[in-house]
Amino acid sequence: MDFPKLRSVNLFPVQMSGQSLLCLQDPQNISDKALYLPPPLHFIISLFDGRHSILDIQTEYMRRFGEFLFTEKIEEIIHQLDETLFLEGERFQEALRQKEEGFKKASFREPAFAGKSYEREPGKLRAQLSEYFTGLEGPGPLPEKKEMNPIRKDGALYPALSERHSNSDSQLHPCLKKAGLSNGVKELKGVIAPHIDFQRGGLCYAFAHREVWKNHLPDCFIIFGTAHTLMKQPFSLTRKEFVTPLGALEVDQGLVDAIQSRYPDDLFMDEGVHRTEHSIEFQCVFLRYLYSESTPVRIVPILSGSFHEAIERGVSPMELPPIRQFVGAIKEAISSLGREVCYIASADLAHMGVQFGDRDGIGEYGLRILEEEDREMLSHAERVDGEEFFSSISRERDQRKICGLPAIYTMLKVIEAEEGKLLKYGQAFTPETQSVVSFASLAYY
Repeated sequence: MDFPKLRSVNLFPVQMSGQSLLCLQDPQNISDKALYLPPPLHFIISLFDGRHSILDIQTEYMRRFGEFLFTEKIEEIIHQLDETLFLEGERFQEALRQKEEGFKKASFREPAFAGKSYEREPGKLRAQLSEYFTGLEGPGPLPEKKEMNPIRKDGALYPALSERHSNSDSQLHPCLKKAGLSNGVKELKGVIAPHIDFQRGGLCYAFAHREVWKNHLPDCFIIFGTAHTLMKQPFSLTRKEFVTPLGALEVDQGLVDAIQSRYPDDLFMDEGVHRTEHSIEFQCVFLRYLYSESTPVRIVPILSGSFHEAIERGVSPMELPPIRQFVGAIKEAISSLGREVCYIASADLAHMGVQFGDRDGIGEYGLRILEEEDREMLSHAERVDGEEFFSSISRERDQRKICGLPAIYTMLKVIEAEEGKLLKYGQAFTPETQSVVSFASLAYY
């Protein structure tokens, strides 16, 4: 490997033993390792782009740090990255082939980021998630569900029900759901929640999922995830059960089949992308925290691809047949089956700075301007106005790189809500690369 090339990986800051490091993580989950890099080592591997030779790397290192970097040291780094499958090459390609074949044969999707982005051991994971609710800036602990008095419906008497957050198995009786009685709270139609790693955005997740908990358990959750790798179709389904350390979530097979039967193209063409995509997995982890493992929780996992064709053409996404037909298919399928659903758009907002390809980093003033622009964009989402939400992004040619655009837009087009409410806004700033990711939680009623 005279011209080493690093694969496309996730990079985010961490604090370990009082030291600021950058964590290198594989978004495709081919490597199960996480590497922690001090700034000089990050500089070296940033030159692993397939264009710099070992000699070039030595030259750039001398210019930056004023020290000579021995060839043996670079070769050692190359060997370690190749062994851990972070470099392009034969070793990585063979590992990728084996992973893809295994996923095709499996009836379930494994938790790809357990032990990496969140705790793998159930007790530790519950403690981790609990802290996001009860922490100083969190929304507060999950409230106990109020006891329901007996009611008569169609001449039948239904017993009082109580549901508390002790991971109780009890659920709101279906007749109460259909009667629109949700413990005295406004009926939740859906939420927008982040999909950034829990360490940076866990508190924001908690605001959205606290609203989910305050309402009764729907027939299923339709989760619009954001695909971070290219797909051939704008949307992708899977029938595979989602496994988490706190239990599995089954897929509503009937609703999945109903959506596919109303859509002209194959919605499983890009199913392999589900194997490594974290945006749906992270919402499933929170849902399983809310409801005990013995409580059936059904989902429809939908990955959303790029809408940039609409931005390039300056048209509404609904003018593109694949998007318009998919929105119609979801509405018709839900109506036909009579499902009561709660939508979740798993979506981050802006990605700005050197880490995301911008020439200049972002500073304190830039962060304030970004928040103003994000809040203006989200005001359209609060009004459940998908077209204005899209237009606000399209007018600036998606300069802020809003990765959650497809998921949020699609949810706004299918959700039957009167209003949305911004619950929490946040920014994750990385000083080392002068970069930022913004995110928010919203609820719809």
